[in-house]
Formats: sequence, structure tokens, C-alpha cells
Amino acid sequence: MNVVNEGIKTDKYKTVSASLEFIDEAMEHALEKISSSLEDFTHAFPDDTTVENRYYIRKPEKPGQDRGGNHGWTTSFWTGMIWLAYEVTADEKYRRAAEVHIDSFHDRIVQKIDCDHHDLGFLYTLSCVSAYKLTGNEKAKEAALMAADHLMSRYFEKAGIIQAWGDLNDPLQRGRIIIDCLMNLPLLYWASEATGDMKYKAAAEKHANNAYRWIVREDASTFHTYFFDPETGDARYGKTHQGYRDDSCWARGQAWGIYGFPLSYKYTGNHEFIQMSEKLAHYFLNRTPADGVVYWDLAFSDDSGEEKDSSSSSIAACGLLELAKYTEIKDSQRYYERAAAAILQDLYTGYSTRNMPESNALLLHGVYAKPENLGVDEGNLWGDYYYMEGLVRLKKNWNLYW
Repeated sequence: MNVVNEGIKTDKYKTVSASLEFIDEAMEHALEKISSSLEDFTHAFPDDTTVENRYYIRKPEKPGQDRGGNHGWTTSFWTGMIWLAYEVTADEKYRRAAEVHIDSFHDRIVQKIDCDHHDLGFLYTLSCVSAYKLTGNEKAKEAALMAADHLMSRYFEKAGIIQAWGDLNDPLQRGRIIIDCLMNLPLLYWASEATGDMKYKAAAEKHANNAYRWIVREDASTFHTYFFDPETGDARYGKTHQGYRDDSCWARGQAWGIYGFPLSYKYTGNHEFIQMSEKLAHYFLNRTPADGVVYWDLAFSDDSGEEKDSSSSSIAACGLLELAKYTEIKDSQRYYERAAAAILQDLYTGYSTRNMPESNALLLHGVYAKPENLGVDEGNLWGDYYYMEGLVRLKKNWNLYW
């Protein structure tokens, strides 16, 4: 399929650059919020999203789950923020809290608590691969490798895909991938590096190639989800799950693609992934409003009355900074770096909780799932994590957890 590259249609990021002075101010604010939440969320996890701009103890979603327990797909974003805070401050209070979480994640994978999904990559990269890279924690390494093995159990060899959700025999989910999984693949790439066994990398690369081939449309917008026949590998059809329509472009999905394809390039050297990320980035930036933050679906603009999604823009900013490392055109490199920094500054000045001391979130105005009316116009853990990661990337030469 020939995917069109729109090129850069907006001049905003050609002429406007972020003030680097905002980085220290924004980082200080983020660290203050993270520190203030350690007492509540060291031995318990926060919920996916805020309620009236405040995180509370995680609610059980299924029978047998504990209040505050390690379940769902987002707990590691909080742990990842703690590791980022430790990395930039070397303050042992953060390390002590994150190591409590390692025990929880180890127990979770041993007992296979809520593991019937592909988000083991999110969960164990940010909690345990990060810990192993930063501190050499062997228990974290063991947990991450067990998670990689369990993720491999969701891989259909003939189709070359990792099923996203649910029982592998569930007819409603069987053969479904979603664009988010591009961010789960680094756990498998890392597992090959850690063990020397290339089966993990081979599966991740095949999945990335299928996403490259099928989940991106000809205009460089993306499907949220795509179905395959797991027995034959035949590509069937694309749909949305959290977007506005099947043929619209869910903003967070586009952001996952902007960031996920360069991560697969990092491990495979396939430059087509960089070229694809650039096309997705142009589509996204060309639909970014003047205040730097997209609507929850890229079908919407300023006259729509729809909600913004700060989390999509924070993910995209990190993806742009990763993409800038690998693009071969110097002007493009500078553009992506400038755009990412400007988006992060816009998030700080217009969407952060800097003037809201009663909130324990970092960012406001995110959207989890608009079709389900879930976490609409609230903070969310992944938005906060990627915002923090973006700030760390601007502040130092960061060694990825991914």
C-alpha cells in the first residue's frame, strides 16, 4: 500500500520554539506532585483516571480483585513516573517506593493476575525492565522475562500477530490487533537482548510489519484495531474501538504509532518504520490546534465542541523526540524536536495542574474512552507518564526504558 506523506502543512513548529526555561519549572512541579502521592500510592495503586481531577485508590474491576490492587493495564505508568523521578533526583525515597512495586509486579505475573491481554509490555517495561536497567534488580529482570514469555503465548505464528485482548478462543477477540501494541513490543525486543533467544524479537518484528502494512491507511491516518485470520494470516478488516468512527482517526492511536514505529526501528534497523512514523507525525501535527493539544479524535477541530486529549499529545511529543534521533533530514530533525518541546510547553502552561494544588495529577483534560464515557475530561496515568518522560528527554540524554 502506498501511504501518502502530507508533508508539513502547518508553520507553527517551524517558527515557534519552546522556552527551555520552562523545563526546570515543569519538572519541579511534576516531582512535587509525585512526591505528594507516594504515601497514598506506594502500597496501593491509583485508578486509571482522575475523578474531578484527583486520583483515588484503584477500584476492583472484576470479582476477586482487591481495592488498590495491581490489576488493569495502567498501573505501571505510575511506577514508571516514580522511576523517572528517581532517575532525575537520585532520591532514595523514589527507589524504595518503586521496589515495593517490583514485588507486586513479580507476584502478579507468577499468579497470572489479569494477564489475558497484550499490555504486559506496558506493565513490565515501565515497572521491571526500567528497574533492571537502572539498578540491576534481578527480581525485576525475572518478572519481566516471565511477562515476555506470557506475552509470547498470545502470538499467532501463521498470522504473525499478537492478539490484543481476551481469551485466544473468544470469537469476538480472536485475531484482533490494536495499534497500541507497538508500545508493548519493546518488552519482547529487550527479552531477546537479555536472553540471546531471538524468538522474542522475531515475533515482535513480524507483528510490527503487519501493523505497518495494515493498520495504517493510505492517507497516513490509522485504524485503532485490525482483524486477521489467525489460521491463515489473511488480513480481514479494520475498525475502531475508542475512536469516533471506523473511518476516523483516534488521536491516541495515531500517537502510539508515531512513537511505536521508531521503537521497532531501534531494534530492527528497518528504516521503513521511520518513514512511516514521519507520515503519521505529519498527519497528527497538521491537525494539532493552536494551543498544542489535539482533540480525542483527529476528525474534530476547534468548532466541534468535543474534548481535547492531553494524553495523546504527551505520547506524540515523546514519539517525535524518538523519531528525531533517526530521521536522515536535518531540517526534519530540528522540526520534530522543536514541535515536541513546544507541545510539552503548551501542556505545562495550558493543561498542567500547576495552579491546582488540590489535584494530585500532572495533566488535566485527558480522555480515556469517549464512546464509553470513561475518563472524559480527566487526568490519566499514561498522559502523566508520557508528559514526565518528555520532560526527562528534554532535560537529559535519556536511556530509554522501552
